[in-house]
Amino acid sequence: MQEKIIIAIDGHSSTGKSSFAKAIAARLGYLYVDSGAMYRAVTLYALRHGFISPQGDVADDRLIAALPVMDITFVRNADGQSETCLNGENVEHEIRDIRVSNHVSRVSAIAAVRADLVRRQQHMGAGKGIVMDGRDIGTVVFPDAEMKIFMTADPHVRAMRRYKEMKEKGAPVSFDEVLANVCQRDYEDENRRVNPLRRAPDALLLDNSRLSPDEQMQWLLEKLSVELSVDGFTPYGLAGDK
Repeated sequence: MQEKIIIAIDGHSSTGKSSFAKAIAARLGYLYVDSGAMYRAVTLYALRHGFISPQGDVADDRLIAALPVMDITFVRNADGQSETCLNGENVEHEIRDIRVSNHVSRVSAIAAVRADLVRRQQHMGAGKGIVMDGRDIGTVVFPDAEMKIFMTADPHVRAMRRYKEMKEKGAPVSFDEVLANVCQRDYEDENRRVNPLRRAPDALLLDNSRLSPDEQMQWLLEKLSVELSVDGFTPYGLAGDK
């Protein structure tokens, strides 16, 4: 019998969580949700509406009051990839800007923001058949997920990946600036008071510092076979895989 499951992917920034999660969702025919994009969309809204000062201070009360009017959805582009929309506007490229990256950890640390987005994420996964990546998916959003993965990689490797990605998009940034942002986000994510970044006790560790996308997928398929294909249980979409 084929059953749908929840696959929760957590880990440090710029580990390729989103790309990996998208590939898994495509392979299994599952819904993909980038939870980090949701926090980035809230951060973009805050920047646009002056809720974040030039010094980086966030007007928490004003931001929290605006949450009900923020409609965050995902659409598929011509290549079948998921892109983020904020109140009907496609903001996929803008939310990846360094300006948003520099403030998203602070916004993500606001308890009311996390509670609101966790509720939305849990609603998305109510029917299972979902792959979601973020910082607290396996620990908070879906603690009972059938499969949990924690991704990490060397900070310099992650910074170089992010730097190349941003340069391809024409962003005027330096490698040192991106590396500093990666390290700062690690610190803030791991030390925030509300739902800090943690590896769930039952999460599989994937260090992809030296793994290609194909090698990561092979790792995933092997783990799915070992961890879940027991007692007649096969994740929906995986039947027939060797």
